Amino acid sequence: MRIARIYTTQRLRSNAVVVLEPEPSRHLARVLRLVVGDSLTLFDGSGGEYLSSITAVDKKKVQVLTGAHLQRECESPLDIHLGIALSRGERMDWIVQKATELGISALTPLSTKHTGVKLVGDRADKKIHHWQQIAISACEQCGRNRTPTIHSLHGLDSWLDATVAERKFVLHHRADNLTEQGQSPSSIALLIGPEGGLDEGEIAAAEQAGYSSLTLGPRVLRTETAPLAAIAILQDRWGDMGSA
Repeated sequence: MRIARIYTTQRLRSNAVVVLEPEPSRHLARVLRLVVGDSLTLFDGSGGEYLSSITAVDKKKVQVLTGAHLQRECESPLDIHLGIALSRGERMDWIVQKATELGISALTPLSTKHTGVKLVGDRADKKIHHWQQIAISACEQCGRNRTPTIHSLHGLDSWLDATVAERKFVLHHRADNLTEQGQSPSSIALLIGPEGGLDEGEIAAAEQAGYSSLTLGPRVLRTETAPLAAIAILQDRWGDMGSA
């Protein structure tokens, strides 16, 4: 049986008693039905993990005892910051989950001219929190011990002005294929538009800000497919997906 992996916001140390937050406690006790003596792995996002054991369970909380700190990491050497226009329905949930599994370090949801979703105020804050929780769950599943940051909603102009990376790419189907140039970068900013795509002015603004235009091939990919394909290609080219 696979050992459960659980993220906690509490800073961990070895040989410490930890009372887990309500949501992971509920998951362990009611969904996985773990009991006193069962093992699990805890991580707090600062690096590494702790093999732990459950010492108490009740209806509202699970208490665990942490063991030795294991300096285990599976982070990519390539720092990818994904800036992607908001999508309708559950597409953003899917993108956040799968992009986390593929190793991104940060994601910023963007508002562009053709973005069909409007998020403001409390609704925007709740969505950001929701997506951060999806990223955390993806880390628990895929083995990552560092959670990607889900930034607040930005306009395209602020993304272009603020984002710093060694290489920057804007994805659209009228561009050229990715070719290797110079040394391998350690950080990449990847910009992807909404379902209707970025308009000519937005692409020009990105190029003016230092973004190289690229395409993934002759087929037009859906907005939830394009970022995942691009991240996989970048990880294979300069990250760790192609490593032995």
